[in-house]
Amino acid sequence: MARAAVPRRLSWLPARLTARRTETPSARTLVLDVPGWKGHVAGQHLDVRLTAPDGYQAERSYSLASDPADPRVAITIQKVPDGEVSPYLFDGLREGDSIEIRGPVGGYFTWDPSPGGPVQLIAGGSGVVPLACMLRHHVRTEAQGEARLLYSARTMADVIYSHDLQHHLNPHRYVSVDITLTREEPTSWTGLTGRVDADMLTATTLPPHEDLRTYVCGPTPFVETVANLLIDLGHDPTSIRTERFGPTGGSS
Repeated sequence: MARAAVPRRLSWLPARLTARRTETPSARTLVLDVPGWKGHVAGQHLDVRLTAPDGYQAERSYSLASDPADPRVAITIQKVPDGEVSPYLFDGLREGDSIEIRGPVGGYFTWDPSPGGPVQLIAGGSGVVPLACMLRHHVRTEAQGEARLLYSARTMADVIYSHDLQHHLNPHRYVSVDITLTREEPTSWTGLTGRVDADMLTATTLPPHEDLRTYVCGPTPFVETVANLLIDLGHDPTSIRTERFGPTGGSS
């Protein structure tokens, strides 16, 4: 998930691309070797800086996709055709190439397993990136307490981390994943269809609980709608953390 970069008092570090994985036709995960990286918390992001031969620089921020326990750093790029940064990261960056990164950044939209208790994750589109990071960390640390992900995507081809979500994370005893498709209903599809509404939230998410932590991430209209629905269903507003993105963030 791309965001508008915000200046931070952190040093820029060289990051070398060691692997890349195609997630969807427009989303690709980049795995980076970053000497000096001091680790991150699930839900944080980092800044990327590209410098052109003439000295022109462009910066963007991307959610961290890798489990905090992984020594390598991974981000997932959603390609914006007319963007300044994402087309190069998606198409132009090759294994062995280097870019500059700065981070980790962010402290509000983060999750760690230490407090315990259940966690509810609700994603729209590429908003699944930081939430999948949380889910991976939940599984890796064998965190106590149930974790549920409700993920809204346009079509099955748009589902980022499809195999991981459906075949690796979902069977875990404390984890459940529900995917809803808003623009298609494949013949073999047995999951949900349609936009997230109050009935879908009631059927798939954890009920209000004093220990429940809820994270909602996606386009601004999606996040605002889901957060308001959760409050209407009795969830404590202070237990809901949101991260949103949209056109106001600029080109990626």
